[in-house]
Amino acid sequence: MNPTTAPSIVIPPVTGLPTDFRWGVATSAYQIEGAAFEDGRTASIWDTFCRKPGAVHNAEHGDVACDHYHRMPADVALIKSLGVDSYRFSVSWPRVQPGGRGPVNPAGLAFYDRLVDELLAAGIDPWVTLYHWDLPQELEDAGGWPVRDTAYRFADYASLVFDKLQDRVGTFTTLNEPWCSAWLGYNVGVHAPGRSNFDDSLFAVHHLLLGHGLATQRMRASSTGDHTFGITLNMGTADPAADTLEDREAARRADGMGLRIYLDPLRYGRYPSDIVDELAARGSAFPVRDGDLEIISTPFEVLGVNFYFGQDFAGTDLDGNTHDALGEPVVRAVLPDTPRTAMDWPITPERFTKLLVRLHQDYPGLPMVVTENGAAFDDAPDSSGYVADDDRTAYLASHIGAVADARAQGADVRGYFAWSLMDNFEWAEGYAKRFGIVHVDYSSQVRTPKQSALWFRDTIGLVRGQ
Repeated sequence: MNPTTAPSIVIPPVTGLPTDFRWGVATSAYQIEGAAFEDGRTASIWDTFCRKPGAVHNAEHGDVACDHYHRMPADVALIKSLGVDSYRFSVSWPRVQPGGRGPVNPAGLAFYDRLVDELLAAGIDPWVTLYHWDLPQELEDAGGWPVRDTAYRFADYASLVFDKLQDRVGTFTTLNEPWCSAWLGYNVGVHAPGRSNFDDSLFAVHHLLLGHGLATQRMRASSTGDHTFGITLNMGTADPAADTLEDREAARRADGMGLRIYLDPLRYGRYPSDIVDELAARGSAFPVRDGDLEIISTPFEVLGVNFYFGQDFAGTDLDGNTHDALGEPVVRAVLPDTPRTAMDWPITPERFTKLLVRLHQDYPGLPMVVTENGAAFDDAPDSSGYVADDDRTAYLASHIGAVADARAQGADVRGYFAWSLMDNFEWAEGYAKRFGIVHVDYSSQVRTPKQSALWFRDTIGLVRGQ
């Protein structure tokens, strides 16, 4: 490692990963592209949500973001300089299919055509995410993900992208973090579209999963080559805050609503019975129709795992009550007492290992790739824009080490994508939080690799024996 870029803290070298391990960086369309209303792109739910008073920090939005739409070739050169072999990006649905219905927008799809060619010319494998939260606003106006028709519209859109790119792209994942889309978007209301209705969120869960199954079937049926299909879920660990019946039950419920209601239908064609029964007791249910679970459990080849932290759960509120004002059991998140990131998220690499091993044991035979892992810190660039981010470098090292530990325990984890390539629009946090391993000066759009990026590059080289 170049001594001018070495961390000022001692970081043990990463060991235990094979030379053919996949290394990448990840982004999403709305967070970096900008050009929000150019070349035929129409509004997504995030364009609309950002204009809602109080919804986003400082009323910020992705109209320009990192201007990647105009700076793409230079950004691909930047990616190449980091020594990665893969780049995970998402396609903007309203850019490719304005309004979410009808024919493809040639100008919009042409951008991704050029991006794929640029990546391949640089020796980088494109990893496509078809949906990273940017639902066309017209589909939300028609009911959004709680409406069944949206799943079919998603399958149509996925086919448009697949038909154009399948000759050069090997991996297509359908959805990024459906928990966020359904729960934060339709129940909690802190993400687009900003609705707050519990039953709407359950319907959204089911229709997101149905859309995944339909799209996977459509793409596989039209595939003319060797393709890998998958889905990306954000997952943590749910542990009891204390060894009490109430806390154990709270952890079970949190695990059921955060992980099992996605993976059980995807892998086993059923929703978890304990959660189904508890939902029925409150008069709620997933809108399952005949044949839906067979579609949802369509086989796929890779599970994308997004991990940021694990949590504990208590079955009592701060006053000791076991039920809330609506009579529902209390499920209270308790953050572990560890150092925190700028998002106030605990740093829990040992729980990352625990999650990966659990997934391997409970859902065997499904290869995993870490499609997002990273941390926001309050970066302080020097006069040149360089950031000596010991905290982020240590975070990456500990979590890549956690992946190696999980592999040593038998977990079939085949790759790691750092989140994220560059500082960008961080959803409801606007531009206040920086996850990038590359610093972005938003006024000049100058990109400067941080210490963590140089450490990541050098670590990849060491693992490969270069």
